[in-house]
Amino acid sequence: MEHKPIDVIGVPFDLGAGCRGCRMGPDALRCAELVQQLRMSGREVEDTGDIILSGTRRIREEIGSTKAKYLKNVAYVNRRLHRRVAASIHDGRFPLVVGGDHSIAVGSIAGAAKHKRIGVIWFDAHGDLNTIQTSPSGNVHGMSLAASLGYGHPSLTRIGNSHPKVLPEHVVLIGTRSLDPGEEELIRRTGIQMFSARDIHQLGIREIMKLAITLAAEQTDGVHLSLDVDGLDSSDAPGVGTPVSGGIRLREAQLGMRLLAESGALISADFVEVNPALDLRNRTAHAAVELMCSLLGTTEKNAD
Repeated sequence: MEHKPIDVIGVPFDLGAGCRGCRMGPDALRCAELVQQLRMSGREVEDTGDIILSGTRRIREEIGSTKAKYLKNVAYVNRRLHRRVAASIHDGRFPLVVGGDHSIAVGSIAGAAKHKRIGVIWFDAHGDLNTIQTSPSGNVHGMSLAASLGYGHPSLTRIGNSHPKVLPEHVVLIGTRSLDPGEEELIRRTGIQMFSARDIHQLGIREIMKLAITLAAEQTDGVHLSLDVDGLDSSDAPGVGTPVSGGIRLREAQLGMRLLAESGALISADFVEVNPALDLRNRTAHAAVELMCSLLGTTEKNAD
């Protein structure tokens, strides 16, 4: 992968989630020496600061519809994020978005897709393929991939432009092990490729990543990685709001990141759902930093 300069973009936002706390994620990652570790691995890195929702605006905005909680706030933050990511790519840099809950993937994917036709690798215990009609909770972080595919509320699907930001044939779910009925139906209807955590345990991360990269990169200009740390096993990442047992171990995930880096296809990434309020000695933030270094460090640093 071409070693472009990295823009770290923090999004301390958690109104898309049902559990508060991951708004502290960007600072936890900084405390885990994200910028320093990336620089030590040989990359040029600029911490561009945070995209924030002002206190005044947040107080003024109530929960809204229980079918899509805090939707106006989610859309506002994602519109700002999409512009920041698009500008970073336009300037020849690599946007590394750190959250924050997974609703911010709407903006990071929209920004990546502004100038390029992209594929998406979605590393997550969940599909995040719900809409207002299918979501059992109304939490927008469970709707973000659906919105990027063009399904959902217009305030999300139209960020950047009115077109889908990614096509189903260019989306790959990795590590999925918890789906709602509406998500299962959308996967069947669109043909989205999914590799469950069980598939990874049976086939191995090398084979899964080879298939995933081929599917996401073929006939696209590059791949966006959206990584929710609850895709990891809870023994490696206890600080998450929606844990699901039986996840991918950290060492397997690190190998997956190295394989993605070696493909040369990656153009942007977001890492989300680190929740320091639920963590043990910042273990989850440190695990996320290790994954980011495996993904974005130099070839020499990441060699087996």
